[in-house]
Amino acid sequence: MIYCVVPEALADELFEKLNTYYAEDSNVTVIVDRRKSERRERGAPPGGLRQMRDRRRSRVPGEIPDIASE
Repeated sequence: MIYCVVPEALADELFEKLNTYYAEDSNVTVIVDRRKSERRERGAPPGGLRQMRDRRRSRVPGEIPDIASE
């Protein structure tokens, strides 16, 4: 899916033209960006309770036996 995002300031001029242009392509959807402000403040710490995880398999407890070639 491809979204063709039109800024709200240009919506009157471009939305219908782009909608008509991409009418035959079912993979393209034309939308108007109506956001009024940024979701995140600059310099703000990341929100939520995110945790960094190590996805590698944990080690088996114990020690590796000493293999001495004789």
